[in-house]
Formats: sequence, C-alpha cells, structure tokens
Amino acid sequence: MFSFFKKKPPPVAAPAPSAGRAAEAASPSAAEPTASPAELTGERARGKLDWLNADVGELFFGKKPAAPPPDAAPLATPVPPAPIAPLPATEAGASEAASASPVETTETTGTAADRAGWMAKLKSGLQRTGGAIAGAFVGAEIGDELYEDLEVALLQADAGADATIYLLDELQARVTRAHVRDPAKARRLLAECVEELLQPLERPLVIGAHTPTVIMVVGVNGAGKTTSVGKLARHLVDSEQKVLLAAADTFRAAAREQLLAWAERAGVAGDGRAAGHIEIVSQEGGDPAGVTFDAVVAGKARGCDVVIVDTAGRLATQAHLMEELKKIKRVIAKAEAGAPHEVLLVIDGNTGQNALAQVQAFDEALQLTGLVITKLDGTAKGGVLAAIALWSRSRSQPLPVYFVGVGEKLADLQTFRAREFAAALVD
Repeated sequence: MFSFFKKKPPPVAAPAPSAGRAAEAASPSAAEPTASPAELTGERARGKLDWLNADVGELFFGKKPAAPPPDAAPLATPVPPAPIAPLPATEAGASEAASASPVETTETTGTAADRAGWMAKLKSGLQRTGGAIAGAFVGAEIGDELYEDLEVALLQADAGADATIYLLDELQARVTRAHVRDPAKARRLLAECVEELLQPLERPLVIGAHTPTVIMVVGVNGAGKTTSVGKLARHLVDSEQKVLLAAADTFRAAAREQLLAWAERAGVAGDGRAAGHIEIVSQEGGDPAGVTFDAVVAGKARGCDVVIVDTAGRLATQAHLMEELKKIKRVIAKAEAGAPHEVLLVIDGNTGQNALAQVQAFDEALQLTGLVITKLDGTAKGGVLAAIALWSRSRSQPLPVYFVGVGEKLADLQTFRAREFAAALVD
C-alpha cells in the first residue's frame, strides 16, 4: 500500500541444474553473466525483501513473510489498488525476469489503520497551517481579496515569498482556465498545485546497490538525528539486514547509549523471532572521523549490509564545524570507494524558513542526497517544503524527502507522499 525501501535488483543468472549446484558454484566456469556495476548487488541481496515495496506496517510490527532459501528467487505477490497513487514498479522474481515485465511486490495486511493513524497525526501537526489556508476559502468569493488572504496564509505557513508567488500564479491560471467560481473547488485546485510542486521530492531510498550501503546522517543540534538513525536501523534489521552503526557523535553525553537503546529494541522482531543483526562502533571522546573509518572498514570485514554514520549536530553557520563533516565524508570515501552512498539531512519541521537555509548550506558543503523531516506532530507550519521543492528545481536533480516523522514511536516514521502532505497542508 505504501513503500519504504527499495532493494536494488540482483543480476539475472541462467538457472543451473539442481544436481551438482555446489560443484558448479565452486568451479570458475560457473560465474554469472557480466553485469553493470549498478546491477552487481551481491548474493546476499538475492531472495530478500524488496526494500522499496516492503510494507512499512509490516516492518514496524515485525510481520514479514518467511525468508526463502538462499538460492531461491524472490516471488512477486499480488498488488491491491493503491489508495493514493500507484507505487513504482520493481523487479519480479529472478526466474521470471527474462520473460515478464517488472511487477509490484507489496504486503498489505493490517496497515490501513496504521497509515490512517499516522495521517491523523500529520494533519494535527499541520493544523496551524491547514486551518489558516482552508479558512481563507470559507465564505469567500473568487477574486483579489481571496488571493490576498491566501498570500498571507502561505507566508505565515513559511512557504516563503518565491513559493507563495508560484503557487498563487498557478492557482489563478487554473481557476481562470476552468472557469471556477466555487471556493471549495478552488481549494482543491490549490491542493493540486502543492502536490505537483512537491511531487519531485517523492522518491524511494535505494538500499542494496552497494555492499555495504554507507549512509551518512547530518543535521543541526536537536533535529532528531540519533532517533531517526535508530528507527532506520530498526526497519533494516526487521527485514533481516545486518546493520552496523557508527557513533561518530563522540563528545555528546549519552549519544552512544541512545544508539545502544535503539539497538536493543532492534534485536528482536515483534513476534519474538531474531530479526537480523546490529552492531555499534564507538569510542568515547575519540576522533569522529577515525571512528567512522573504523566502522566502515569493520562493516566491510563483517559482511554488513548497511553502515549508518550518526554524526554530531553542526550549525551550518559555523565554518569550522562544517569542515569536520567534510572531513568525515572524505574519510568514508577512503575507507570505501564511492561512499557515502547516501548523505541524509535531518530537519526539524518546526524551524520554518530556517530549514531552507539549512538545506542550502549542508547541500553546498556535502552534496546531500535526501532529507528526513521530523517533529511534524508539534506546531509545524509545513509550508517550508514548498520552498524547498521550488529551490530544489535549481539542482541537477531534485532533493528527495525520504521520510517524514510525526513522533517518537517507530510507526511515526513513514515515507513521504506528496498527495498526503498536500492534503494535510491545505485541507
């Protein structure tokens, strides 16, 4: 019904006879066909969950299908109609890849209520924004006065001047083109404008294209980095991935303990069965770059699927602190060529237009690959995502929002959906 991670498709190999499979695997002549680097995901990726389309509800509560044998190809499961928007198609089973087009593989049992509860929290968190924007349409007539009221509401929602002008111009053009006179229909048109502006930010986080996949998590103090790292690790572990955490915030009191607490929560699935494996590399008071280097090297040596680096909070205005983050990124690249594969910025949803300034500064320094928006269950205004989306158009690629958080619970971290967010923001 909705997605979380996407496992990179494994290379398709010609099926070998069941008899003598072990002997063929040991023989040099049994090598798989040549594939591009993006397709070489390693044998551990075969037969595992599809990260993009694994249902978040199942990940949260530890309900997952029985793991296939190591030499079995993943099976496609039926896909019910998506309630909001079609999910991107992913791979079919490896044995069918040569003859069948890609299909969606989604688990849907028991998730509708969970998602509905999350949406209720999101709408409640954005009520300050949504109420002001929706209120501008109540008893109004289509005209200059309505657009002036909307301009004030969008600016108060922290959409920023550029995004506000863009949205109002789009709305007026659509109202004129469709000859709309009903304020309720005009409000729906505004929701469509917001959705289309945010749509490029809706993109899946790919896990499995590299082994290990190295993720560097950055952000200012108090944005929720360590909590987000813990939740992300939990979801990975629940899908039977071997995860290693680098506690690179070496000088903050209890930073390592906070990661350890999340690791303990991640050790057992909701049904009591062992759910993958997690390790932590830390050094109290040590050099953050050194700890990170050791963690990446250890992750490679121990055959980990994912290495997540939790960094210290850094103010984008402090040049020497940002230089430390650049150093950590360079050290990661020395430990593993091409890493980090993801650089995620965690943003407090209550910071308003300052969030855009953070995104611009961190992107200039580290070349971000994605965002995590947290704390949208408070007094968040939310309009800053429109400003981020408009600014993101100036990049070679839009900067995606991978996850949105509305609380401390595991189930409160969900994938970003443009239509859901637009509805919560405008309705």
